[in-house]
Amino acid sequence: MEHFIQSVRQRAGAFPDLADIFDTCMRDTLEKAVKDMGDNTVHVITGDIPAMWLRDSTAQMRPFLFPAKENEELRELIAGVVRRQFQYLCIDEYANAFNEAPNGACWEKDDENQSPWVWERKFEIDSLCYPVQLAYLLWKNTGCVSQFDERFFAGVEKIMQVFETEQHHEERSSYRFLRKAKFFKDTLSRDGKGALVKSGTGLIWSGFRPSDDACTYGYLIPSNMFAAVILGYLEELAEKLFSDERMMRRARQLKEQVRDAVEREGKTVTEEFGEIYAYEVDGYGMYNLMDDANVPSLLAMEYLGYPADKRTAANTRRFILSDGNPYYFSGKKAAGIGSSHTPSGYIWHIAMAVQGLTAESQEEKLAILKNMAATTGGTGVMHESFYCDDDSRYTRAWFSWANAMYAELFLDCLGYRLRK
Repeated sequence: MEHFIQSVRQRAGAFPDLADIFDTCMRDTLEKAVKDMGDNTVHVITGDIPAMWLRDSTAQMRPFLFPAKENEELRELIAGVVRRQFQYLCIDEYANAFNEAPNGACWEKDDENQSPWVWERKFEIDSLCYPVQLAYLLWKNTGCVSQFDERFFAGVEKIMQVFETEQHHEERSSYRFLRKAKFFKDTLSRDGKGALVKSGTGLIWSGFRPSDDACTYGYLIPSNMFAAVILGYLEELAEKLFSDERMMRRARQLKEQVRDAVEREGKTVTEEFGEIYAYEVDGYGMYNLMDDANVPSLLAMEYLGYPADKRTAANTRRFILSDGNPYYFSGKKAAGIGSSHTPSGYIWHIAMAVQGLTAESQEEKLAILKNMAATTGGTGVMHESFYCDDDSRYTRAWFSWANAMYAELFLDCLGYRLRK
């Protein structure tokens, strides 16, 4: 790691201040967030919340895939994270965040039968996608295969079962989530079943967004895009590495169903922007036109590898980076996408990084990176969100996912690219 950081610093050349933040972000994750559990797995806390999110932990590891190409210890560390993720998946495939030990710690006790391993049991499609993404990218970029143990295959079976069940949420799903909270985004309607959706569209239902806020309509299009991508990963792994024809056919069929449904059900026409992808739909003709800072997002469809219709994707990007998106904010310090999860006017560093990672020009990438570095509130690290007119007003002093996204954009600006 020391060698990698120093080589990156040399490559950064004229931008030592940007390199300093990169250095801090990388070391912060390894030194503070990562814990070797001594059982061939690695637990990764999200930052100032002492739990491991399946989503966050993948994003936290992505920048380390670059030095892992030359470093066996780092490869095994990332493989240990994957093994931990799939261990958790096998405990509860509907949970989004887990404890280091079965200690019963939780955000809130939502179910008296909740596993003592589970920190929170909000079902989010992306929680099942991210572990597959990390396992695949580790193999694709380093050749490592030790992550593909019995936990991986058991977890993949659970992922496929959940996807197939939640394509018919109304008739087949037993998942319910009720929280005795004042904030309506923290619970699901209809006694925990969520807003009504039309079954049989091919789309997969999600109770919550990657912000951990409840969906307005149950078919979350960016998460279905992500599901299609990782099903393609499983199809490739089954064909090229596992020689598993059954898994290959099943993953391919699901992938095609979901992608066809996204292209058929997930678009609508607007007067100002033309045809765009919706953020959420219900299958009955209702559309939620917005984007959220958390990934998967519509802004992140290219970053995640979804083969979107190019014209519709370009129209969607113009929409979500405009005042047409209710969560797009512009102020004295920055412009970017926020979330219903944080106050109005607060921009997320994660969304800024995704905008940079999907920008066409090197100039735009670097400008966004510099803007991220200039909006840390004087702390020298990223945050969950900050007020667009005053970056000293921010949420979450330590948010490791945001640090990782800065590191990934910094490396991207220097020409580092992951194979996908």
